[in-house]
Amino acid sequence: MNESTDNNSSEKVMVEIKNLTKIFGSKPEKADKYIKEGLSKKEIFEKTGQNVALKDLNFEVYSGDIFVLMGLSGCGKSTLLRCINRLITPEHGQIIIDGNDISKIEGEELLNLRRYKIAMIFQSFALLPHKSIIDNVAFGLEIQGVSDEEKYKKAKDAIKLVGLDGYEESRPSELSGGMQQRVGLARALASDPDILLMDEAFSALDPLIRGDMQDELLTLQENLQKTIIFVTHDLDEALKLGTRIALMKDGEILQIGNAEEILTNPANKFVEKFVEGVDMVKVLCASDVMKKPEPLISIDSGPNNALHFMEEFGISSVFVVSKGRKYEGLILAEDATKAKKEGNKLADIIKTDIPVVKTTTSIADIIPVMADSPYPIAVLDENDKMKGIIIKGSLLAALARMEVI
Repeated sequence: MNESTDNNSSEKVMVEIKNLTKIFGSKPEKADKYIKEGLSKKEIFEKTGQNVALKDLNFEVYSGDIFVLMGLSGCGKSTLLRCINRLITPEHGQIIIDGNDISKIEGEELLNLRRYKIAMIFQSFALLPHKSIIDNVAFGLEIQGVSDEEKYKKAKDAIKLVGLDGYEESRPSELSGGMQQRVGLARALASDPDILLMDEAFSALDPLIRGDMQDELLTLQENLQKTIIFVTHDLDEALKLGTRIALMKDGEILQIGNAEEILTNPANKFVEKFVEGVDMVKVLCASDVMKKPEPLISIDSGPNNALHFMEEFGISSVFVVSKGRKYEGLILAEDATKAKKEGNKLADIIKTDIPVVKTTTSIADIIPVMADSPYPIAVLDENDKMKGIIIKGSLLAALARMEVI
């Protein structure tokens, strides 16, 4: 298996899978020796009649990630998801959740794991048709034994979170498919689990509604920072949602990485074939093409300093930041020259009406912004701190590299 070499040692591991194997059949032990010998899933089935669903898997999922399990039907992704919350018990291996091995737990301990630690959202909405929306959302809390007052408060908060406030007393049949899936999401969020398992959660929706739900999930994730393991067979969905993506085939993980790594450095011919034809302009984002944000000057500085940096770097403008590199705007050479003569401060001449983008903004969205702006583009993080600068030259160079790839 090929995995990104990025150093994630500083990130908390929420889910760790070690040597996980699942075999369907009456005599799974017959398949074990052939797994150790490295035979394929097909070869093992032909020899033993046992179906190797998962084959010696090893990976980690970090806190706050959307970790996408992607692959064709029958690759084992849904089986793996169900092993993680023990709806399916594996033959071998460890499933370590927040430092605790849950691969062998049973009874009340297993029930509590599903009640408090992990929530699952299925492709089918699995709503109770005879109950109102608020009662559907509160159902998991009811099972936990939460008081009526508290469970309805939490249910209302979750309903509001997914944009369905006002529909509390409606029935599922009165809602559209997208709204019903929001109810399923609200029900999962109401119990405030650390981990969300989502099995083809949006695949039953129409394309436009599906896109809206993907956007909704990303927006919620910015605020909630849950650990999400998301199963899909749709490459575009995986590329849009995944912090990291695991591409599976025949019960094995062929490659783990972020979207750019998988697209630009496929581990083998299967991965290469799987991702061919993807529009790289839609996948790569500002952080992939930006330059270091140099030079920057402090808002407390003066026009002389601004002109000095422009001369030293051979540029006609410079970005201004306040404490902690928080973005304030842009200073142009002609404005700095005029301010120097008139004794004005930088704060008096900062241009604040120029376009900026976030680190996650796609190149497809940056291109029209760049075309309409005579200035460099500032790249900001979620806290409006300067992370980089995009100029036309660096954007064109990135596009040229994509043509080569």
